[in-house]
Formats: sequence, C-alpha cells, structure tokens
Amino acid sequence: MDFDLTEEQRLLKESVDRLMADAYGDFEKRKHHQDNPQGYSPKLWSQYAEMGLLGLPFSEEQGGFGGGAVETMTVMEAIGRGLAVEPYLATVVLGGGFLRLGGSAAQQEALIPGIAEGSTTLAFAQIERQSRDDLFDVATTARRTDGGWVLDGAKSLVLHGDSAQHLIVSARTAGQRRDRGGISLFVVPADAQGVSRRGYPTQDGLRAAEVLLEGVALPAGALLGAEGEGLALMERVVDVALAALCAEAVGAMEALHELTLDYLKQRKQFGVTIGSFQAVQHRAADMLVALEQARSMSMYAAMMAENPDPAVRRPAIAAAKALVNRSAELIGKEAIQLHGGIAMTMEYKAGHYFKRLTMLVNQFGETDTHLRVVAAAGGLSEAA
Repeated sequence: MDFDLTEEQRLLKESVDRLMADAYGDFEKRKHHQDNPQGYSPKLWSQYAEMGLLGLPFSEEQGGFGGGAVETMTVMEAIGRGLAVEPYLATVVLGGGFLRLGGSAAQQEALIPGIAEGSTTLAFAQIERQSRDDLFDVATTARRTDGGWVLDGAKSLVLHGDSAQHLIVSARTAGQRRDRGGISLFVVPADAQGVSRRGYPTQDGLRAAEVLLEGVALPAGALLGAEGEGLALMERVVDVALAALCAEAVGAMEALHELTLDYLKQRKQFGVTIGSFQAVQHRAADMLVALEQARSMSMYAAMMAENPDPAVRRPAIAAAKALVNRSAELIGKEAIQLHGGIAMTMEYKAGHYFKRLTMLVNQFGETDTHLRVVAAAGGLSEAA
C-alpha cells in the first residue's frame, strides 16, 4: 500500500508544521496562550480558520474543504508535537463530526459556517460521574413538551465546555440508565436558561467544565439525528475522534523522543555524555520502536475511521488505540526516567508531554477497555 502523502496533503502538513513552530516553538508561548480566559489564543484560533483547518473535514456543500481522516491525522499530529491547547478536537472533530454525520440541513447551515470561520466553538457533553468509559450510561433525561424538549441532568469533564458556544448533549428519551437504546442527542446553546458551567484547568494544560442542566427548554429542532438512536451516532463520531487522538499521541511521542535524544547527547556523567552508555542507547531504541509501531497503527486508524460498518470499524479503531496507549506509556515513562529530575519541573517540556500523553491514554477508554472491544469481535481478522 502507498502511505505517501499526496501533494495537497504534503502542503497541508508543511503549513500546519510551520504554524505550530511559530505558535509553540518557544515553550513560554504555550503558557501565554493558556492565560487567555478561554484557555487558548483567539488570535491563533483565527489563524487556524484562515488556513482552512477549521473547515477541513466538511464537504464543499457544507462550507468546508472536503478533507478526510488523513488530513485530520496530519493536523492532529502537528497539534501533538506542539502541545497545542486550542479546541480543535472538541469543536472540529467531535462537534463538527456530529453535525457532519447526523445534523439536519438547518443545523449544518446554522453552525458549520461559524465553525469554519472560527466564530463558533462546540463541546461534547457526554461523560457523567457514573458512566466511566460507557457511552451508553446516560442518566440525563430529555422529555417532550408541546414546543420541543426539556433537559435535566449533569455532565462532567466536558472538554473546553466552559468556553464553547454550543454543547452536544446526550440525554435519555427512553429506557433505563444503562440501556443501549433510548439515547438522543441535542444541540444546546451554552447560554440557554438552566445551563450552568464551572470551568477548570486540566492536568495537561487544557480546560474542561462541569455542566448542570436544570429544566433547559429547547425547540424541537434541537434534536440531532433520530430520536432514541444517538448511541450509534456517538460511537461513529467517537471512533473518528479516537483516530484523531492516536495521531495527536504520535505527534507528542515523536516530539518527546526527539527531546530525549537531544538531552542524552548533551547531558554528561563521569565525563562523557550519557547517550554513549549502551544501556541508555537500548532504552532509546525501545522508544523508537514503540513510536514507529504507534505511527503504523495511527495510519491504520485513519484508514478505518470513515468505514460505515461498525463491525469492522470499531475493533480496528480499538486495536489502534490500545497499541498507541501502550506506546505512549512506554515512551512517556522512559523519557521521564532518562531525563531525571529536570523532567519533573514545570519549566521543562518533557513533563508536559508526559501529562498530555497520560490524558490521551485515558480519553474515551483506557487500554483494557479497547482490548475488550477487540476480543469481543474475535480479533481483527474476523472483524474484517
């Protein structure tokens, strides 16, 4: 198979890499971006829009540029290398994914142009305190009224939920809390009456929010997709997001590996660089092997992300995430140990890459969760 980028994809990669180098090449710039009330730089977000990154996955008919999973992978790898804090995953991959794959014509027309031009941000409000990794564990309720719907419930760890203009909320319209059926999705304006948000920084330098929904009245047009069939749409969009997270993790691992090699070539002990010790070289080689394995599985995830058949797509994405998780854990831990005490300081990049990788490992399911998906499908050969 030909894994080379096309000319257009290569130009995209070069452009995004330059943007990240300019915006995050100096680590102090990241701290400056984080100091904004939104937790990221609105000016930099506008540059994303000017480059067409925010409209990348949408079709030309939807106001975008018709990019696919490979283009998303290219952008997310650059975001991982730069440790970028902008809400690209929350707004474009997740929020945009719901609109692209399940939104009505009216919802797409109302929101996608704003996403593409950088004026509209979204967040996926799905996690509840009891739900852990189960997308179908939903206690938030939505009941019909004469004019539409009323939502009640609470959501936790809503990525970039404190600054988003709209929330994609999962709520139960039928069934019991852990039933797979009866889940619906809604587009909720963040400033709607009855919506309250408490934002906070996460360990990896991003932001999240606790969201409380108390008698939130919505029009009938707020329903996203078919009533009671939200789980299938959530699984499809989350699979696309998992492929994007794999790419981000590869970008972060690549940068952390390079940072570690550079340190091994400079740090001296007993009068020689520590990189000259064979035992240290073996550990650096193990990091490189893990990185290349993760890169291969990230490419595989990108190829499988748009497959409409969940019986094929879900085990493939799960297998990729499980292996990328293991590589991220190995590279993160080895980097910290090889750097020594300096890696634990807030002023040095290595610890921040480790934190981000740790969060990526657990986002939308830890390793064992994804291995169970692969096992339930009988492995990748049977799933395919």
